[in-house]
Amino acid sequence: MHAHAAPSHLSAEMRRYAALDQRLLAAVRAIRILATISWPASVEERLIAEFGAGRLSIPDIRYRPPDLGETRAELEAIEAEVDEDHPIAEYLRRTVESWRIATLMLDAAGTNGVTEASIALYGKPGDAIPGSNRSNLDAARYFVNLADELGADLDTEDATGSIPAEELRQDMSERLDAFFAPGTISVEVDPELTAKAAAGATRIRLRGGVRFTEYDRHQLLAHEAFVHSLTALNGREQPVLASLARTSPRVTATQEGLAVFAELMSGAIDISRLKRISLRILAIDMALNGADFVDVFRYFRDCGQNVADSFHSTQRVFRGVPLTGGSAFAKDNVYLSGLLAVHTFFRWALRQRRLDLLRNLFAGKLALHDVMSLEAHFESGDIVAPRYLPPWMQHVHGLAGKLAFSLFVNHIHMAGVEAEEISLGL
Repeated sequence: MHAHAAPSHLSAEMRRYAALDQRLLAAVRAIRILATISWPASVEERLIAEFGAGRLSIPDIRYRPPDLGETRAELEAIEAEVDEDHPIAEYLRRTVESWRIATLMLDAAGTNGVTEASIALYGKPGDAIPGSNRSNLDAARYFVNLADELGADLDTEDATGSIPAEELRQDMSERLDAFFAPGTISVEVDPELTAKAAAGATRIRLRGGVRFTEYDRHQLLAHEAFVHSLTALNGREQPVLASLARTSPRVTATQEGLAVFAELMSGAIDISRLKRISLRILAIDMALNGADFVDVFRYFRDCGQNVADSFHSTQRVFRGVPLTGGSAFAKDNVYLSGLLAVHTFFRWALRQRRLDLLRNLFAGKLALHDVMSLEAHFESGDIVAPRYLPPWMQHVHGLAGKLAFSLFVNHIHMAGVEAEEISLGL
């Protein structure tokens, strides 16, 4: 992250916030959440081979927690300096607090302390969906059942990948050069990557040795490039809050929710993808309720995922925690809760004719709450409007049409179901 002096036209108050924000960025540089708790690719490969041969055992994974004592002390000092009642002070407080919890989580790597801290940051499957009496767990079960009714076959779909990583790299590079500017974002193949892809502001990595599907191609562009990288690039343009270029733990739900919502709006999501996301949430719930690594691996296999995918999915649930049951890393909980919250926010903003709020959501790594609370600072120019918007956001009429249609269909569907239940005396 490049440090930059606050522009001279800013007020003394904004310059103070910009300086505190730079301190925040410098402090959190040492915090690498996923890097600290991910397993080395070589270990994964060995274990996948063993599991594939039917030798299922609870792996022995050791973590080397970083020493984040100084980082935490600095975060606490910043937090003490922004105790006034001001929207940007509040943004800084919330952001600092989420990073502070992250330091406690990483200190606890390999213990159940990671479970508690990750739930504090990302929520848990049993949490209610905002504005609803249903939980994430209900939503996850709904999508899994729907996928099964529609005959989503995860195993055969995984086997259909025919695009080598290098070919996808070249194709994505061309599209990104055309959209942003040549060389703005580089695409690389990384054989050590656990996920299929990972995105930063100026670099997207693809997992080496994997064959990607046509669907992956669209999904990675919509999700990684046109949300994760795009919001990071817009965040880099910010005169006061440079931290908007970096994903703090508290904005993860909105960022991942927005990225999955982007897949939905650009037609790059299919029911199998929703099933996978939902299975991970059900698996987190199982692990919290006592299932161990082998139990959860078997669950993914029973749900139709192949050995390698089942292993990767299980590993996501158990990153950084004991593998013997009762513990889980809760981050994957946010994909569905975030999607539902973002979907609700978009419908609300369109109904209020507040497209400005929707555009502002892309100005950096923001939570939904920030878009509302920082509204006056978008108006004053302390926070600048996004330079880039995803392709699907540039056609607001199409967006409104899709959402209006889904809203109407929901009403018919739900009213119909309720009428049926009443007539059946349920």
